Amino acid sequence: MANYDKEEIWDEFQSKQNMTVSELEIWLATDTSSNAGKKMDNGETVGHASGRSILKIKKKDKADFTEANWDKINEAVGYYHQNLHESQKPNNDVESSDWYYALKNWGHDALK
Repeated sequence: MANYDKEEIWDEFQSKQNMTVSELEIWLATDTSSNAGKKMDNGETVGHASGRSILKIKKKDKADFTEANWDKINEAVGYYHQNLHESQKPNNDVESSDWYYALKNWGHDALK
């Protein structure tokens, strides 16, 4: 069993998830999303795979979450902490930056 407070990470996850299910589905279907980030051995990027997992979580009832879902939520919160820090944000051209694309893959639109 993971060592984190589920309610605490859920609240933080919810506060950072600012894309709707529809917005995330549309984004994940784009070539830009598919090509953003580090590719895994199977050819998919880490962020795109995470986005697909997050999308499944967003479509579920919280009462139906598995431990794997909670672990992905916890991972996403860690990702947000790391990547939403001001030092990570590009100085210009945010809208076409890898930083922006990667965050969108994880369900956070930094321009909202």
